[in-house]
Amino acid sequence: MRAIRLRQPASLKNLYLDSIEASPPRPDEIQVRIKGASINFRDGLIVNGFFPADNGLIPLSDGAGEVTAIGDNVKEFAIGDRVISTFHPNWLTGHIERTQLNNSPGGPADGFACDMVTRPADHFTLAPQHLSFTESATLTCAGVTAWRAVAVDANVKAGDSVLVLGTGGVSLFALQFAKAAGAKVIAISSTDQKMEQLEHMGADHVINYTKTDNWGDAALSLTNGVGVDVVVEVGGPNTMAQSLKACRTHAHVAIIGAAAGFDIDTIPFAAIQAKRLRLQGVTVGSRADQIAMVKAMELHHIKPHICASYPLESLAEAINTLNSNNHFGKITIDF
Repeated sequence: MRAIRLRQPASLKNLYLDSIEASPPRPDEIQVRIKGASINFRDGLIVNGFFPADNGLIPLSDGAGEVTAIGDNVKEFAIGDRVISTFHPNWLTGHIERTQLNNSPGGPADGFACDMVTRPADHFTLAPQHLSFTESATLTCAGVTAWRAVAVDANVKAGDSVLVLGTGGVSLFALQFAKAAGAKVIAISSTDQKMEQLEHMGADHVINYTKTDNWGDAALSLTNGVGVDVVVEVGGPNTMAQSLKACRTHAHVAIIGAAAGFDIDTIPFAAIQAKRLRLQGVTVGSRADQIAMVKAMELHHIKPHICASYPLESLAEAINTLNSNNHFGKITIDF
């Protein structure tokens, strides 16, 4: 069986192809043949040494595949089931302490850049019935993060207005989940082509932030000066000030990433206080969140947007495509 490993010091050049054997499942485990994986911003950080990783780590947090063997105590799955991995295997439901989120696949635990894995059964959920393996593999990190931000923490409902930033996986999933809930969506992006694609996916309004520096004010004007109810904030410190401008009083701001960089290390405190804003950090979600998301995607027939797919041996090229910031949606590995 094939596996891509990461040699230290971490870099794209130190990814290498290895051979592994998957162990038979213990009583509470399942064996899964991986048929799809996807690339996240975090995967690029790990492979390029931004986060520490063990020598020989198998990267990629997101995997989808088919159950090939089950342990004696496993009742939830059967051989042949299509499954997807969970990002936080310890976080099954409810509240969990940050210190317990210590075994995410792709770092610090081995991930899914490999042909076969044997893991505890509760490290997986069933995949949506209407999606392919590569489509299902986009859900573990980006999908659940967007679901947690929009459906769980912000409880977006019909008539709400939601601002999403950019065209990465989290933002596009957030757009789709918000529209499924009946919300109006304002999206920002950098090119006219991407803006057209956002409109095609259901965005009610789009703003080109390369042509409109004060896009927060532009978003505010699109709500008749009231402001948006929810911001899915993936840009980080460098976009926060504009995001807060766009907010209405008591808006919910889901803080997810820092795709726009860390150049600024302060936040607009006065705006937060004056508008009584609610800032909520999002670190993906629980297994229960993933199960609920899968049901919603099946109900509304939501499909992820995949912009490029690569074979396993081209993992470095796939990560380079992500780092180029020219992608629209998810980048996947097709086994």
